[in-house]
Amino acid sequence: QVRLVESGGGLVQAGESLRLSCVLSGNIFSINTINWYRQPPGKQRQFVAGITTVGSTNYEDSVKGRFTISRDKEKNTVYLQMNSLRPEDTAVYTCAAGADFGLSQYEYPYWGQGTQVTVSS
Repeated sequence: QVRLVESGGGLVQAGESLRLSCVLSGNIFSINTINWYRQPPGKQRQFVAGITTVGSTNYEDSVKGRFTISRDKEKNTVYLQMNSLRPEDTAVYTCAAGADFGLSQYEYPYWGQGTQVTVSS
């Protein structure tokens, strides 16, 4: 089993920044990819960014150039640095982990509890 715990969400104004953290524990040797997803109010969950164990990254188009995903292997932590936040970035952000390399949430068996990000205009 793998446990994920997110932190770092909050309420900010448009243009400001937040850094989300996702701490992994347990049988993390089976994990190849950690993705961030978000679910805006009344909408479906969507892929935001992902990083593999070899450092490859992937981003959803609307966050490219504003968000950066990174990892600290020693701390078993993945970060999502979010700059130039917009009201449309408001969502519950959740990290997920799994052995696969895709973008689909259905490929990832391990999920955190989510953290709320609210961006006011």
